[in-house]
Amino acid sequence: MSRNPLPQNPAAGRRPGVLAAGLVLLALATLPVLAVQPDPADPPFQGLDDRWLSWMGGPHEGPYAVLAAVLNWFGGPLGAVVPLALLLFLLLRRRWASAGFLLCVYLAGNVLVVQGLKHLVDRPRPAHPLVRVDHGSFPSGHAAGAALLVVLVGALLVPAARRRAWWPGGAVFTLAMMWSRTWLHAHWLTDTVAGAAAGAGAGLVAWWLCAPALARESVRDRRGAAASAPAVAPALP
Repeated sequence: MSRNPLPQNPAAGRRPGVLAAGLVLLALATLPVLAVQPDPADPPFQGLDDRWLSWMGGPHEGPYAVLAAVLNWFGGPLGAVVPLALLLFLLLRRRWASAGFLLCVYLAGNVLVVQGLKHLVDRPRPAHPLVRVDHGSFPSGHAAGAALLVVLVGALLVPAARRRAWWPGGAVFTLAMMWSRTWLHAHWLTDTVAGAAAGAGAGLVAWWLCAPALARESVRDRRGAAASAPAVAPALP
């Protein structure tokens, strides 16, 4: 008999706290729309955004410029390469449910949620951004993509026993992305808060909804790995 039997009830891993956190974060991302939409150029919290942007005034050089440039690139071209590489890895492992989850959630989070809010609000960006930007400042697509990627990797690749270490690291990465968008004058502070909340919230809600299927597939994957592992001969006395 195995000393570490695999769980027989994968659906039991669906935790209410994940759903609650996801819904709270989605509310944090969408409720400010009510404040921004009546006057996108001067919402009630514009004073806070202006003060933060003044702290990000520069000089825009040195190691901070390098870090911001790397994060800007990561949120742009490389931001699509990482999910595609993860998708390819899951397909090669024949984890079909996980691959479908990744593809659907990534597209829904970045296209439906983020782009939907951008078109709905159409908030002007700060003047003179230091990088090339598209329309609509609210919410930040870079911050949303970073937070969503943290949730997706944590859900699909990080073992449950190691997630407590993964989440703080993911939070630091997301905060760094948020800082870089304001330091580059590409977004207001509240844009990045809403973006991170939208990305993480969409990922957590989708993870809760798909948890049973993902858990069953994870169990099958671990069983297959255990069955294909070479047997280890017992040590002679």
